[in-house]
Amino acid sequence: MNTNYPKMIGTREDRGRAIAEKDRQIMRMSDRSYKVKFQSRDKWYNVTSSEIGWRCNCPDHETRGVQCKHIFSVIFSFNLREQVKKNIVIQSIVLSDCIFCHSTKLKKNGIRHNKSGDIQRFECLDCHRTFSINIGFEKMKHNPKAITTAMQLYFSGESLRNTEKSLRFLGIDVSHKTFHNWIGKYTLLMKRYVDKLKPNVGDTWRADEVFIKFSGDMKYLFALMDDETRYWIAQEVADTKFKHDAQTLFHEAKLIAGKRPNVLITDGLRAYHDAFNREFYQNSSPRSKHISSIKLDGDMNNNKQERINGEIRDREKVMRGLKKTDTPILPGYQIFHNFIRTHEGLEGKTPAEACVLRLKGRISG
Repeated sequence: MNTNYPKMIGTREDRGRAIAEKDRQIMRMSDRSYKVKFQSRDKWYNVTSSEIGWRCNCPDHETRGVQCKHIFSVIFSFNLREQVKKNIVIQSIVLSDCIFCHSTKLKKNGIRHNKSGDIQRFECLDCHRTFSINIGFEKMKHNPKAITTAMQLYFSGESLRNTEKSLRFLGIDVSHKTFHNWIGKYTLLMKRYVDKLKPNVGDTWRADEVFIKFSGDMKYLFALMDDETRYWIAQEVADTKFKHDAQTLFHEAKLIAGKRPNVLITDGLRAYHDAFNREFYQNSSPRSKHISSIKLDGDMNNNKQERINGEIRDREKVMRGLKKTDTPILPGYQIFHNFIRTHEGLEGKTPAEACVLRLKGRISG
C-alpha cells in the first residue's frame, strides 16, 4: 500500500478553522459571498450563502454533499467578525452646545466641501455664529470608526498583524504598515488634548521603574501613578536605573496634577530619594512624606504600581520590543490605561472617570 500521500489531520471543521486563522486565505466579497484559497496551489473556491445554507464549488462539497473545510473556514470567519463587532463599541461624537456661547440651540448649516472630504457646519440660533467639527480625521482615507477601532484593538493587546486581520473581518482592508502610521498621528493628537486636562488625583502617589528593550538595548521606563484613582500621571525613559535623575519626572507630575503629593511610595532607589527632596519636600506644613521601604505584602506594598508594570510588559511582548525611545506607543498606552481601560478596583471605571475627567470631541471654528 502506498502511504506516501499526506495524512489528513483533524476534522473538516478543524481544517477550516486552521484556514481562517492563516493570513489572507479568505476574501470577503460580501456578507453572502466569499473566496477561499486552495491550500496547495494558486486557486480560489467560491463559498456562497443561500436559503438552504452555505455552498462551495469544491469537489468535496459538490460530490459528497458535505460541509467542506472551506465552508467551515467561512463560518468561523463570519462568527469571529460578528464577535469583534460586539466587543468593539465606538461612540459617535455628539455636538451638544455652541463653542462660542454654549447655547444648546443649534441647527445644521450646510456642508463645507474641500479636497479632504465633506464637513458638516452648524449655526447657533442664539449668537448666530457658524462652526464645524474638526477631530483630525478629515484628511484620512478611512473613516474615524475604522481608525479608532484599530487603535482600541491594538492597545487592548493585539499585534499589528492581528489588528489587520480583525479589521478585515469587519470589511476594512488596511495594511499593518498603514495602521502603524495611524498610531503615530493620532496618539500625538490625543496627547495634545489630554495634556491640557488636570486630573483630580489623590494625595498618595506611587513611582516605580520597569526595564524595556529598545532595538535590543536595555532601558528603563519610570512611571508615576496616583494610588487612589490609578491614574498614570507621568512617565519618562532613562538609559540607566541607578544613575537616573527622577526630578524631571516628579516636576512634570506636579505640573500635570497641579499639586504635590502628601505621600510618595517608591522602592529604595536613590534616584527617588534625591528627586523627592528637591521637588516635593518643603519645610512648611503639611510636609510631604517619602516611604521608600516597600515590602512584597502588607500596607506598604507597591502592587498597584506593579500592575502597570505588568501591563507594559504584556504590551512589550506583543510588540517584541520597542524601536526608539520617543515611540508613540508608550504615551498611547498611557492614554489607553487612563481613559479607556476599566479597572475592577475602581468598580468598572477608568482612572480618568475616577478623576472626574470627561473627554469631548475637539471642535474648531
